[in-house]
Formats: sequence, structure tokens, C-alpha cells
Amino acid sequence: MRTKFILFGLIFSLFSLTAQRTATTIDEESKVPKYILPELLKSDSGKKIETQIEWERIRRPEILEHFAGQMYGKIPGTLPSPEVRILEEGTLAIDDKAIRKQVQLAFKHEADSICMNILIYTPNKKLMAPVFLGYNFAGNYLLHNDPFILIDGKKENELSGDSFEKFKTQKRGERNSRWAIEKIIESGYGLVTLNYNDVDPDKNDFSDGIHSLLYNSYQIKPEDDQWGSISAWAWGMSRVMDYLETETLINEKKVILFGHSRLGKTSLWAGALDQRFSIVISNNSGCGGAALSRRRFGEKVSDITTNWSHWFAKNFQKYSENESSLPIDQHMLIALIAPRPVYVASASKDSWADPRGEFISAKQASKVYKLYGMQGIELYDYPKVNTPIHQSIGYHLREGKHDVTVYDWTQYIKFANMHLN
Repeated sequence: MRTKFILFGLIFSLFSLTAQRTATTIDEESKVPKYILPELLKSDSGKKIETQIEWERIRRPEILEHFAGQMYGKIPGTLPSPEVRILEEGTLAIDDKAIRKQVQLAFKHEADSICMNILIYTPNKKLMAPVFLGYNFAGNYLLHNDPFILIDGKKENELSGDSFEKFKTQKRGERNSRWAIEKIIESGYGLVTLNYNDVDPDKNDFSDGIHSLLYNSYQIKPEDDQWGSISAWAWGMSRVMDYLETETLINEKKVILFGHSRLGKTSLWAGALDQRFSIVISNNSGCGGAALSRRRFGEKVSDITTNWSHWFAKNFQKYSENESSLPIDQHMLIALIAPRPVYVASASKDSWADPRGEFISAKQASKVYKLYGMQGIELYDYPKVNTPIHQSIGYHLREGKHDVTVYDWTQYIKFANMHLN
């Protein structure tokens, strides 16, 4: 009898939990307004797109132009090749499992300059390694307790000013939980990373970073259709890719672009602009990244244009509280990456990033992958937690909050193995 009561209790608890989750889902979806997505496979002139050639010649350029001019901003010019400074030639690291290399790319224009400090780990005894490439938020030395990682391109005894003050308050390796470096290396992949603030400091100030190097003589800020910080960071990813094409330790045909949060927004836009990246990964990128703007759930366009307006072109402010007038939505951004594999990841407790909106966006993008004879996301229902989908488009809803975890990296490595090996 006691066993029956225990069993009944377990069943009742499971039923209650399921009912609660269902009710929560229904309650969340009741807050989403009715919306109509712009048609992915119909040109601005109304032509139906039925082949990959029509996609590449007609629809893809249209969509790319809309995103550039109305949302992320156009890159206004080019710079000469940077000065490449080898700060450390390949040295054994991480218990001799890896080779560490540190490089600085110095860009100059008249009196202005920026230096991009790049940390590279590749597996020891493996030539031409595939790599994950991604920005970090605060400094290379925070990713691992490796005592030889430089701080802003310098050794500890060379630090001064802001670099010295920052190093006093932040310990080596204190952000290693987001970077499963040992797992990446043991899986046969390398890691290439740099601080995104090296390219453009993340603040509403266009007088520093890469912007000032490409201004006309009269400019103090970008034009309405010119680049915000996300486009600047995307530009930086492409400049690192330029260097990786010359790096003998790395297989430049197998560079996997990764980004989390605002840098997940960046990875999608960089992957759309630059087709040299073999796989593109967006982790918890939300509004302005993988999530549909028209759903207006969690982070909305008005939130971004009010609090982080410098991420986007000024033109994007026109669509605050007016998403339905956007000529594009984020499923079209994901589709721009086709036919290369793309992975979108969400977290169950990250409602601000609208996980359901990210999933729907990835699913809608599958229409373009079908033009290439590839399988995107065909699952009709929203997937359960921790049940990843690995096709040409990958997706998972991880248990937990807005973060990058070992679970996420495990899926990304499996996905890369599937497509690169």
C-alpha cells in the first residue's frame, strides 16, 4: 500500500510540474502579439524564389542590404593590412597538451590606431587544426589560469595605467567556466580569442576604437546607415580571419565562429557578411541576434535602442515599438549563413533572450537550406530541455540561465565533428 501511495505521489508531482510548465508557456505566449514575418523566399519586387541560384543572385543580396542599411550599419571603408607582431611564438602549454601563440594586429590611420591582441591555443602535435574563434568580454588572461597569457599584449611587470588597475581587480582564469579550453583541445580543436573591446570599446562613444580610423575628415560619429559596434566587432572577426589564413598551425577552411549574448548577435552578422567562416554559432543572442523582433518578447527593439543604441546603426531606432515595419527579421539573418552549418542555442531560464523566438527563427531559416538539398529544423513542436537538434541547422534549449556551459561546448564540438570531419 505504501508503495502505491509513493508511486501516486510521484505521478501527481510529475503531472503538476507538467501542468505548471504548460501554463507558464501558455501565459508567456499570450504576451506575444500577432505578427506576420516578412517572406524569406519572395523578392522585394514580388518574385518567388525557387532555386539556390535565385536565392544567391536575387534574394540574398536584398536581405543583406536591408540588414546593413537598416539595422547593423554599413562598414564605410577599408584599411591597409595591419602590422603583424608575434608576441609569443608557439610554446607548449596546458600540461603540454597545447601550443600557445600570441599575436598582435596593429591598425593605423593617420594619428589613430588600435591593437588587437590575439591568444591562440592549438592541440600539440596536430598540424592544421580546426579552431573555434570567438571574442571574450574582458581580457584573454581571464579565460585560463595559464600564467603566461599576456595582459593587453604585455607581461605583468610591464603593466601600467588602466591595464594595471584592471589586472589588480581581476584574477587569472576567473572566467574559465565559459571556456572549456581543455575539452576543446582534447577534442582536437584549437581556440582563437581576443577581447572585443580591443576593436571597439563597448560604450556609447564613437570617438575611439575602429570607428575613428575610418571617418571622413568632418565626421565625429557614424552616418545614420553606418556601423554600430556590432558591425565593428564583425569587421574585427574578419580581420582575424585574414590573419588565420596565413597561420600554419590552423586549418583556415575549418574556422568555427562563436559568440555569446551581444557577441552571439555579432557572430551571426559576421557570418552573414563573411562566408569564409565554416560554421557559425550563436549562444543566447536574443533580440538583434537569433530571436524574432516581431515577437516582442523579453528583450525588445525598444530596449536595445534605448539602452545599447551604439550596437546598431542609427536607422534601427526607427523600428522601436514599430517592428512590423522592418523589411527583415532574424530568421532572414540566419538564412544568410546558408549553406554553411549554423547553430542556435538557448537557455530555459533566459526569457530575456526569448528562447522560443530563437527556435522559430532557426526553423524558419530552414527554408533556404532546403534549396540546397540540406536538412534544417523540421521538428514542429518546441523541443524539450537538453534535447539537441543536429542537422545543417543545430539548436538546443539548455537547462539554466544566460551563460555558456560545458553542456553548450559539448554540443558545439559534436556539431563541428559532424560537419567538418
